[in-house]
Amino acid sequence: MQNNSLLAKSVRLALIAGTAATAFSVPAVFAAEEGADKVERIEVTGSRIKRTDLETSSPVQVTTAEEIKMTGFSRIEDVLNTLPQIEAAETSFLANGATGNATLDLRGLGANRTLVLVNGRRLQPGGINSQAPDVNQIPAALVKRVDVMTGGGASVYGADAVAGVVNFIMDKDFDGIAFNMGASGYQHDNDNKYIQDLMDKKGFEYDSGNTGIDGKSYSMDLTMGSDFAGDKGHATVYAVWRRNDELLQGSRDYSSCALSGSGLSCGGSGNTPNPHFDMYPIVDGEVDYDTNYWGYLDPNGAGFKEDDGYRYNYAPVNHFMRPNERFSFGTFADYEINDHVHPYLELSYMHDRTAGQIAESGTFFNEEFVMDYNNPYLSDLQKQQLQEAFGQTGADQFVMYIGKRNVEGGPRADNLEHSSYRIVVGTEGELTDTWTYDLNYQYASTSSSSVYMNDLLAPKIGPRIGAIGYEDCTGDCLPYNVFTLGGVTAEQAAQLAGVGTQTGLVTQIIYSGFATGDFDFTLPSASSPVAAVVGFERREIEYSRTSDTVYEEGQLLGQGGPSPSLYGSIEVNDLYGELQVPVLDELNFEAGVRWSDYSTSGSDWTYKVAADYTLAEAYKFRASFNRAVRAPNVSELFSSQSIGLWSGNDGCAVEKPTDTPRFSAAQCANTGLTAGQYPVKASPAGQYNQFAGGNPNLEPEEAQTLTLGLVASPFEGFNFSVDYFHIEMEKVIASIGAQRILDNCAKTGDSMFCDNVIRSQAGSLWLGQEGLIVNLQDNIGGRDWEGIDATAGYTMDVGNGTMNFDLNGSYSIKKQIEPILGDAELAYDCSGKVGVDCFAQPKWRHTMKAEYSMDDWSVTAKWRYFGQVDYDGSDDKLLVGKGISSYSFFDLAGSYALTEHLTLRGGINNIFDKEPPMVGNTLATNGNTVAGFYDTLGRFMHISLNAKF
Repeated sequence: MQNNSLLAKSVRLALIAGTAATAFSVPAVFAAEEGADKVERIEVTGSRIKRTDLETSSPVQVTTAEEIKMTGFSRIEDVLNTLPQIEAAETSFLANGATGNATLDLRGLGANRTLVLVNGRRLQPGGINSQAPDVNQIPAALVKRVDVMTGGGASVYGADAVAGVVNFIMDKDFDGIAFNMGASGYQHDNDNKYIQDLMDKKGFEYDSGNTGIDGKSYSMDLTMGSDFAGDKGHATVYAVWRRNDELLQGSRDYSSCALSGSGLSCGGSGNTPNPHFDMYPIVDGEVDYDTNYWGYLDPNGAGFKEDDGYRYNYAPVNHFMRPNERFSFGTFADYEINDHVHPYLELSYMHDRTAGQIAESGTFFNEEFVMDYNNPYLSDLQKQQLQEAFGQTGADQFVMYIGKRNVEGGPRADNLEHSSYRIVVGTEGELTDTWTYDLNYQYASTSSSSVYMNDLLAPKIGPRIGAIGYEDCTGDCLPYNVFTLGGVTAEQAAQLAGVGTQTGLVTQIIYSGFATGDFDFTLPSASSPVAAVVGFERREIEYSRTSDTVYEEGQLLGQGGPSPSLYGSIEVNDLYGELQVPVLDELNFEAGVRWSDYSTSGSDWTYKVAADYTLAEAYKFRASFNRAVRAPNVSELFSSQSIGLWSGNDGCAVEKPTDTPRFSAAQCANTGLTAGQYPVKASPAGQYNQFAGGNPNLEPEEAQTLTLGLVASPFEGFNFSVDYFHIEMEKVIASIGAQRILDNCAKTGDSMFCDNVIRSQAGSLWLGQEGLIVNLQDNIGGRDWEGIDATAGYTMDVGNGTMNFDLNGSYSIKKQIEPILGDAELAYDCSGKVGVDCFAQPKWRHTMKAEYSMDDWSVTAKWRYFGQVDYDGSDDKLLVGKGISSYSFFDLAGSYALTEHLTLRGGINNIFDKEPPMVGNTLATNGNTVAGFYDTLGRFMHISLNAKF
C-alpha cells in the first residue's frame, strides 16, 4: 500500500509538472513495472539523485519538441528568448561587434553566468569572441525538451550556474526515419509616420509600403534511429542544414535612419561623404584648443563651410539580421553489454558561417594631423579662410581631425566562421541492486575565425593628405584628396583599404564520474530510503585568439583600437556530493556540496540545502538555498587592456551650439573640462573612447540564491506553480561602466571616478584617442535580484477535442546593481526600467497559450506580453516617448496530419505586424530598437512539412 501510494503521488505530480513553462505536456517518463510495485526512478535537471517525480525542490521550466516546432523558429535562441525568464543576449539581430555566436542570458545576469548543458553535460565556450556557450551548436530538430532551472545549480553542475541552468535533452532514443523541411520569412508594412517625417526633414530616402516576404530562412533535417544487436544497442544519427538571407536596416522605415541620442531627430555620423574637419591653430608651438573651426567642404564652392548639422545617414546599409548558413550532424549510440557495463557515445559537429555588415569605414577623427599652409592639397580659398579664422599667416601651422566616410570603398564586413565538435564517451550501469554509476570523458573544441574587410588603414592616411612628419606621397601612392568636393576616387580608397584577421581555438576536456543510489536504511517516519550522489569532475579549458599585425597594432580605423592576441588556460578539479533524506513520505530534505580547486584562483566551496513537502498529494511546497562561486574566465583574466568604444553621451557635450549641456560648467570642470572648452562637441555617432580589458588579479564572484515555491494541482485538469527567487551577488566581476564613471565624476567630483576620466587637450572623449574613460574589470560590484515566477495550466474536453490553457510569467521586484559594493548612494534599480546601464526588462512579462487539438489537427494561439518600461536616467530626451509602453504580440499556429506519415505545420507570429519600440542610438542595440528581445522585423510566417516512417 505504501508503494502504491508513492506511485499515485508520482502520477499526480506528473500532472503538476505540466505547469513547466511553455511545454505544458511533459510525458510521463516513469511507470510501474507490470506485476510489481517498483517505481522507476529518473534523473531530473537540478539533481543527479534519481527520483520518482519530475518536480524537485528547484523550479524547472520545460519546453518540449512540439512547442519548439510550433514557434516556427529554427534558431534555438529565438525560441528560448520568448521565455520571460530570459533576456536577449547574442542573436542574429546584432551586426556591429557581433561574435557570430548565439548565447542565453537567464535573469539578465549575463550569459557567462548561465550554464548550458546537453544531456546534463557541459557545452564548450563559443569561440574567439565569446566565453559563453554557443547554442548554434544545438540542432533544434533533435531536441526532445529543454529544461530551464532558475534556482541556481553550482553545487550540482559547477561554476557558471549562478543564474541557473539550461539543459538540452536530446532525443537519443529516436526510432525510424524522419525528414523535415521548412521555410519562413518576415513581412512588414512600412508606415511609421513618425520616423518618415524625421527622414523627410533630412531629405533621406526610405522604403514605404509592403515589404513582401523578406529575411527568408530555409531548413532541412534528417534523423534516423534504430535498435541493433538484438535490441541491446540503439543508435540515432542526424544531419541539419539551415540558411537565412540577410536583411538590411534600410528594409524597415523605423530603422532607415539612425536616431539621434534623444530619439527626436534623425541623427547620423560626422564622418560624412563630404568630409568634416575639426581644426585648431598652433600658437607659439602649442595647440590652442580654445580656438576651433568645425566645418565641411562647401557644396557651392572651393572653401570650407561651418557645420550646420549636416550628417551622414549610415543606417540603411547596416545589417538588421545577419545572413547565416549552418550545417550540423551527429550521432547518439549506446550498447548494453550487461547490467553493469552500458557504454554510450555522443558525437556532434557544427559549421557556421555568417557576416556582420555595417556602414562604410572612415577616418573617424582618429588622429590629430599637423598641417601647414604650404600643403598642395588645400585650395587657396581654404587657406585664406583658416588664416582669417585663426589670425595666422602662411608661415604658421594648425592641426586637424578628419571625418570622411569611405562611401567610395563600400560597406565594412566581418566574415565569421565557427567549426565546433564535441565527443562524449562513457559507460554507465549498476554497481549493486540500488546503486548505479556514470563515468565519461568529453573532448570539445571550437575553432573560429574573423576576417574583417574593407576597413581603412590608419598609417596610410597621413602621407596621402600631406600631413607634417610623414613621407611624401610619390610613385604609385595616390593622394587622398579629401579637400576637394568629390575628389576621392575608388582607386584612392582602395589604396587605404585593409583586412584584419583573427583566428582562435578553444578546447574543453572533461573527466567526470558519479555514483548514485539508495542506502539500505530509512528513517522510521518514512518509507523511502536515504539516497545520495558522490562524484568528481576535472575540466581543462584552453583558449587562444591570434590576431594579425593589423589587429595587434590597431591599424583599422573602424575598430576603435587594438585587438591583441589572447592566450590562457584554466584547470578545475571538483569533488561533489548530494544527499536526499525522506523524513516523511511527504517531506524530503536535500543537501549538496561541491569543492572546487581552480588553477587561477585557488579552492572554494559551494553548497545547497533544500526541502519539498507534499500536502494531500496535490500541493508541493519547495524551498532551496544555494551558494554559488564563479571563477573568472580566460577573457576576464587575460584579455589585453586596450582602447575601444562605448555608446553613451557626454553630459558636457552638445549636438548643436544652441543646445544646453546636461551638466553645468562647474560639474564639467570635475571631468577635466576648462571654462573655455565648455561645452564640447558631442560625438555625432554617440560613441566615445574607453580603456578596457582584463585583470589577472580577479577573484571568484560569490552568489546566494533563495527560492520558495508552491506547485499545485487543486482539481482535475488545473495546475499552477508560484516561485519566489532572491539572488544576491558579491565581488561581481564587472566594470563600473564608462557612462557611470563619467556621470558620477561630474556629479560628485570624487577622485575614485574622476581619476578615470582623461580628456584630450581639446576636452574631447572621442576626437583621436587621447581622451578616454578608464573602465577595467574588477571585483567591485554587487547584484540584488528579486522576483516571482508563475505558471498555470488548465485542460478541458471541448467537443471531440481537448483545450489547453497555459501561462508562464515572471515579475521583477528588484534588479539592483551596486557599481561599488557597499556604496548605497551609487546603487540603482533596473527593474522595469531601461537606460544606459539597464536592459529593457519590464517588471511583468508573460506568455499565454491556448491550444485546441482534435484527432489529427491542432490550433494554437499565443499572447506574448511585455509590461511598461520607464526610462532610467537624468536626461529624459534619450527615449522616444520617455519610456516604452506595454507591448503585446499575438501568434497563431497549427498542425495537420495529412497522412499517417506526413504532418504539415505553419503559422504567423506577430500577426498584427506590431513594430518594436524605437529608442535613440544611446539605448538601441541595433536599428533603433532593443533587437532580438521585442519582435524586431515585423510579422513572421513559417511553414514546415515533416515525414516520419
